[in-house]
Amino acid sequence: MFHRKKQNNPKLKAVFLNCSLKPSSEVSNTLALMEKLAGAMQVVEDMDIEMVHINDYNLLNGPVNYAGEGDQWPEVLEKISSCNIFIMGMPIWMGVRSSVAQRVIERLDGSTKEGTCPKTGQFPLYGSVAGIVVTGNEDGAHDCIANTFANLL
Repeated sequence: MFHRKKQNNPKLKAVFLNCSLKPSSEVSNTLALMEKLAGAMQVVEDMDIEMVHINDYNLLNGPVNYAGEGDQWPEVLEKISSCNIFIMGMPIWMGVRSSVAQRVIERLDGSTKEGTCPKTGQFPLYGSVAGIVVTGNEDGAHDCIANTFANLL
């Protein structure tokens, strides 16, 4: 049987985190590929899908839950913590994942150190299924995927 985080909500929730280097107002290959995947997932009944464009949020630096005034990571973390399916999309830049994706990984790491999930005491993605979308040339896709999955464990 599939375990859902929120027993009082029978719907599955998928959160797509777009870590494109571009602002949400610009055309993005990462978004295009993520939308294709989301479209395929829409066939599942009782599935809520939320696209979150990280550059629309002010994420301050540091592996912490809250980095001070103006930090919007807690809003993003709430979305991540409430999902059953987590998809992180990123472009390859200079052979590695984008700096935006790296910042998300650093902030997720901070959430484990500060006990973000008081209900479970676990990593925010505990009990979720994770996936990764990588766009760009083949000049680092394997590395981006391997490192990101290892970071999400």
